[in-house]
Amino acid sequence: MSDDRGSAALEFITVGVILLVPLVYLIVALGSIQEHTLGAEAAARHLARAIALAPDAETAAAHGDLVVESIAEQYGIDHGALEVSVTCTPRTAECPVPGALMTVTVATRMPLPLVPPVLGFDAAASIPVEGTAVQKVSRLWGTR
Repeated sequence: MSDDRGSAALEFITVGVILLVPLVYLIVALGSIQEHTLGAEAAARHLARAIALAPDAETAAAHGDLVVESIAEQYGIDHGALEVSVTCTPRTAECPVPGALMTVTVATRMPLPLVPPVLGFDAAASIPVEGTAVQKVSRLWGTR
């Protein structure tokens, strides 16, 4: 007969650690993804509102830059990694135009935590995140 006393605790600790480490990593990764998602959505929403409320295109551009920079800082997003696009319906050469329906899209990539920047692993292990907002531009936009 073999003596198995004390091996249950060791097995429990081993299996617990093997299951606990991936679970903690998953929770941290999902939290980071959620933070970046909320940041992209907030940036799109606030940028659309800042552009729609601006009196002219120059003010809209200045306020838009400040809004995106502020949101990126608040949510811990790399400002240089944000891709912002503004489109209008109906499609025109300039956007925004008075009376148009403006769609603002903010996109970025969220690198997974603890992935080393070796051989491009950090770029390969990143999650695309995007936020979109739609805002109606006043018919009097740019005339004030």
